[in-house]
Amino acid sequence: MKILFDLFPVLLFFIAYKFADIYVATGVAVAATVLQLAWAYFIHRKVEPMMWFSAVVVVIFGTLTLVLHDPTFIKWKPTIIYWGMAIAMIVTQWGFRRNPMQAIFGSQLELPEEAWSKLNYSWMAFFAAMGVINIAVAYRFSEQTWVNFKLFGGTGLMLVFVVVQSLMLSRYLDEEKK
Repeated sequence: MKILFDLFPVLLFFIAYKFADIYVATGVAVAATVLQLAWAYFIHRKVEPMMWFSAVVVVIFGTLTLVLHDPTFIKWKPTIIYWGMAIAMIVTQWGFRRNPMQAIFGSQLELPEEAWSKLNYSWMAFFAAMGVINIAVAYRFSEQTWVNFKLFGGTGLMLVFVVVQSLMLSRYLDEEKK
């Protein structure tokens, strides 16, 4: 259910783009993100830091796209979010000496330190790579291809990555049971 909630603005962006253009889609994504933020606060009485970060980036880059009538800004939005997440993980890991993946999932999973470290570095690399891939698609392909990639390619790559990570973690979980 959370994945659908997280994909809500992207899905609405995609649909709006198919019926209108990049500017209408951008306005819809900004509005959907603000509504999503308000809904999260109304239901949970708090908003996760990652959701705040994403919302701020969407509003800033979406507004720049609309005001300057330049789709370059909205095309950079996913990259800024991916790289922001990678940088946050790097700062947490190296600056604060805390493994962010362990901080998030440590109460749900019991893994050896080596597994937590591999998991964290894998996600850092994944987010960094996704930022590069987004920019490559945005600049090397048509706007329509980028919009399709934003929903299907990005989501598909994330799904494949999560499955690969699950397979990697299952080895450690199987060792736990022995």
